Amino acid sequence: MGLDLRFRSLKYHQRRSHSGYPDDPASRSKTAGMQSQVSKNMETSHRAIRVLLLMVACQGVVAEGTEDGPSAVRHFVQRHCFDCHSGENDGRIDLTIFGENSIDVQMAERIVRKVGAGQMPPPDAGQPDDSQRDSFLEQLTLELDQLAQANPRPGRTPTFRRLTRYEYQNAIRDLLSLQIDATALLPADEVSHGFDNITVGELSPTLVNRYLSAAEKISKLAVGSSYRTAESKTFRIPPDVTQEEHVAGLPLGTRGGGLFDYHFPQDGEYEVRIRLTRDRDEHVEGLHESHQLELLLDQTHIKSFDVDPPGRKKSDDGYDLATHENVDQHLVARFPATAGQHQIGVTFIKQPSSVLETKRQPLNVHYNMYRHPRLGPAVYQMTVTGPHDSAEPSRSLSRQKVFVRYPNDPSDEEACAVEILRQLARRAFRRSISDEDVERPLQLYREGYQEGGFETGVEWAISAVLVHPKFLFRIETDPPDAMSQQSYLVNSFDLASRLSFFLWSSIPDDELLSLAEQNQLRDTQVLHQQVRRMLQNPKANALVSNFVGQWLYLRNLDSITPDSRLYPDFDDNLRQAFRQETERCFAHVIQNDLSVLELLSADYTFLNERLAKHYGIPHVYGSRFRRTTLPDDSNRGGLLRHGSVLMVTSYANRTSPVLRGNWVLENIIGTPTPPPPPNVPTLDDSPASQSVTFRERLAQHREDAACAVCHNLMDPIGFALENFDAVGRWRDLESQSIVDARGTLPDGTEVNGVDELETGLLQRPEQFVQTLTEKLMTYGLGRGLEANDAAAVRRVVRHAAEQDYSFSSIIIGIVESVPFQMREAK
Repeated sequence: MGLDLRFRSLKYHQRRSHSGYPDDPASRSKTAGMQSQVSKNMETSHRAIRVLLLMVACQGVVAEGTEDGPSAVRHFVQRHCFDCHSGENDGRIDLTIFGENSIDVQMAERIVRKVGAGQMPPPDAGQPDDSQRDSFLEQLTLELDQLAQANPRPGRTPTFRRLTRYEYQNAIRDLLSLQIDATALLPADEVSHGFDNITVGELSPTLVNRYLSAAEKISKLAVGSSYRTAESKTFRIPPDVTQEEHVAGLPLGTRGGGLFDYHFPQDGEYEVRIRLTRDRDEHVEGLHESHQLELLLDQTHIKSFDVDPPGRKKSDDGYDLATHENVDQHLVARFPATAGQHQIGVTFIKQPSSVLETKRQPLNVHYNMYRHPRLGPAVYQMTVTGPHDSAEPSRSLSRQKVFVRYPNDPSDEEACAVEILRQLARRAFRRSISDEDVERPLQLYREGYQEGGFETGVEWAISAVLVHPKFLFRIETDPPDAMSQQSYLVNSFDLASRLSFFLWSSIPDDELLSLAEQNQLRDTQVLHQQVRRMLQNPKANALVSNFVGQWLYLRNLDSITPDSRLYPDFDDNLRQAFRQETERCFAHVIQNDLSVLELLSADYTFLNERLAKHYGIPHVYGSRFRRTTLPDDSNRGGLLRHGSVLMVTSYANRTSPVLRGNWVLENIIGTPTPPPPPNVPTLDDSPASQSVTFRERLAQHREDAACAVCHNLMDPIGFALENFDAVGRWRDLESQSIVDARGTLPDGTEVNGVDELETGLLQRPEQFVQTLTEKLMTYGLGRGLEANDAAAVRRVVRHAAEQDYSFSSIIIGIVESVPFQMREAK
């Protein structure tokens, strides 16, 4: 399917300059003619939709058997809407105003959303049959879609949008082949519309200083400049990590410890110092016998240490290991390393152990001395210091990326620097480069050259590129002759950036930039091929870690700690397993281009031994995650059964049907409830309230009319998930009573438990696909969606339905859509 002709009807005839905007009189004349034609089409469509809605506002009687076209809409509204929405009662929407004013697309789209989700008419009112509802929606959306096609309103993305912290980290990775931790360099970004790439237009003085400091550190790492003093970095393992079993990525036969990514700035000697975990009395936990600790670099053995309980012997250095204070003072090693990214492993050799014979099943967690003590010692932190006695810089990946050419003699140095900067700036600024773009970096190169020579000059120039507005901001400007509110195609470079930041959360690669320079991204086949290529690239994992982490609230996992008295078998190992299960399921759908409906209906999941034990699934062993097909009677599978989702929608000490129901409404059905009114009393959780069931307490809460408006929608959905406790375990009993998992969908469909809830949601697959499309489009555009975007969303869903809602069909539909390809002038 080619790009919609409406793109071509408004397309500017671009000059062969990097601006990509029309400048000659013939182009301006043609554009003005097109604008006139668009205005005529818009007026025609306005008349058509106004006629339809005038008919809606009329209250004449429709004869039976004439349920086609506008008559179906009029009859539906008369029978099911006017009792509350005729202006005579206290309804939220007065449908009669359609006959008095021009079309209100926002209100019409709201009607489509409410009726399509089954929220209107309300369940306690007379319900239309499916054919009446479908006929009403089909006619109303047809008119809205025709209006959108005749008068494209792509919305307006911000002119300046700063890279988020996550995007900055990925951009440095792809620009300089450096893995940095942006969380240590930059503050967190503000979240809006569910994502952190929406409200990122500001650049405060404090943030400017952080970017300047980050640029200085990164440019030094990229060039491999000499350090006057050795630098240190400490890696600390969270205190609630159980270290009794194998850690993925470390050698088999080991247990505990950690695997740490570290960028060695230069060739040279580095020192690693290890410290063991202690309890509140400063005693090393679990140190009851001798243990062997291993230090590795990229899976290569560096050194072994004997760790003995206090009072056993003296170390080779002669000091007495008589107290817990110095029992780990000898865990120090110095070794040579080359510049670049490496993995440092610290782990214990696993000792033989027997199965504990106890009347109660032993806990899987061991990290608290007084509740579930460690069985053996654990690593608390590892500190890397260096370089000591650094050597000349080697050909690290970052240096290869920077020094595309090296000068043969001093006379060639500035020409070489110019070539380096032009290539670097092209990728950093994401467009063709002019002499003006490299003027400031070249000036800093000359100053740095006077200070310390060629490499110092390049280092200073790189820092100038990294604080340049064209790198830190995604800048989209209107064509110089665009009229106010005129829709226009974004230029090829902006389209390439939209694609790369959508799918990779990073800058375009050379192939994408070259196609933008050749203006080939408008070709349908080229665009499709690029989307599929980008989805198969490992960088598309950004959709999993960045998009899914925000859409499904997985970022909240680290901030949630269940009550250890009620859930003693919870630790950080389980928390991270929850995260990996959901991320791997989504990645599986992307990599295999499966139907997105599998996110809800999957009969498989991804498990390691720790998670399988928690779920009660047998025959899964080891730290490695693997795809596990589930039996028909399993209570695991799709997103609604994932421990991650169930935990982020619970409180520390109990489940929350309210949070879970609202999560389903917002992220699956796509009809979020409004924020609660001010001064709403919280649910009574006092001991006296425990005499009644939680369902009864929520029923009392809904007796308040102000609360009932939203809780009547949220609570019944959340009840269907009550068989899962606050940490996602299955339960049949709650407080010695059988769990009541009866619930209701917004359309009145009664469900009992998660099986029937999934079935009810999948009866209208387009509803979930539309919600997912809206979330992806919000994330991809970097702005909240508006009523004028709804027609584009419906077009994406219809296109995806023809391909069984495959993930790539949704992505391709989005990148071909009016909001993604076009922009509205201010």
